[in-house]
Amino acid sequence: MKKEEAAVRKIIEDVKRNGDRALLKYTRKFDRSALGVKDLLVSRQEIEKACKSVDRDFLSAIKAAAKNIRSYHEKQKPSEWFETTEGDVVLGLRSIPMETVGIYVPGGRASYPSSVLMNAIPARIAGVKRIVMVTPAGKDKKVDPHVLAAAREVGVSEIYKIGGAQAVAALAYGTKTVPKVDKIVGPGNIYVTLAKKLLFGTVGIDKLAGPSDVVVIADASADVRFVALDMASQIEHDPLSKAVLITTSKDIERDTRYQLKKLGIKKGFKTVPAKDLDEAANISNLIAPEHLELMVSVPQKLLEKITNAGAVFLGPFSPVAVGDYIAGPNHVLPTDGNARFASPLGVADFVKQQSVIGYTKAELSRTKKSIIKLANIEGLKAHAASVEIRFK
Repeated sequence: MKKEEAAVRKIIEDVKRNGDRALLKYTRKFDRSALGVKDLLVSRQEIEKACKSVDRDFLSAIKAAAKNIRSYHEKQKPSEWFETTEGDVVLGLRSIPMETVGIYVPGGRASYPSSVLMNAIPARIAGVKRIVMVTPAGKDKKVDPHVLAAAREVGVSEIYKIGGAQAVAALAYGTKTVPKVDKIVGPGNIYVTLAKKLLFGTVGIDKLAGPSDVVVIADASADVRFVALDMASQIEHDPLSKAVLITTSKDIERDTRYQLKKLGIKKGFKTVPAKDLDEAANISNLIAPEHLELMVSVPQKLLEKITNAGAVFLGPFSPVAVGDYIAGPNHVLPTDGNARFASPLGVADFVKQQSVIGYTKAELSRTKKSIIKLANIEGLKAHAASVEIRFK
């Protein structure tokens, strides 16, 4: 990790100092894409051409997914409130969307049009005015057409052909070509994650995403074929991804291992026996998984015992894949046990809340004794004086 962090620090500093020149250098080095400055921004023609090149079934699937994601996230809109209390004190809470947000969409191992939807739609609902997307291009200087088609579906047209730590640095500091943003969201590899970690404070970030993980809690009623394939679907994300089976059935444990072997899965998974479902829930809560599948006879009852999980999938016909693509809840989830304190990406991630306080002279007079006492206890004499002066 020290080696990777040192490399990322060097990239960040280079982009901060040299802007577009550094971006082009690292794009050639890491993405093998020989772009010029004029190539960095995806043109309108490129987007239109990409949309025409993908098949209709894909476009239909993207539209269906986007519809469900919008519907789910519309319900997350934060409310504002104001009240006038006794003494004519005005108190309130405002919700203000961020001006500019950067969305990172990974490339390399695969294309991720679903990540475009999951990151852009909540930002749009929040009211973000400018959404800037970054995603690496291939050797042919082109961005995957499915990613561009997804971007058009959600109204994102400002797209730059950059990836890695250099893209995160460009969004954080801004270059002559790439704008500076208020917050960066979206998953990436270890270099992207380290760049977000190191630049937090210069720019806002959503979370530090690690490799994907899943826990499956299964009782004797579970179908081992479903269990094994759902575990395999997480392991295929990344060599460091993890899948854990917690089961009350020795037969399920044995047969799942056999099914994984048939699928060619030799590592990245673990099976854990549990004496009952209460113990299984306790073990899962300690792990705090990104994804949790409840492959048990009455999943709703077990759900009541689950406190730590990014997303919970109920029953045999709710695989993680349905949440990844079509159901509506966000698939950008806390990893590495962060579900103990973190939440899925949502509309609130793109909103700043602002408290409002308005006191009358009469009410300040009534409460000044308490304010002055507390300020003096903390040794903040000017705080106390700032209240006293208003009555001299």
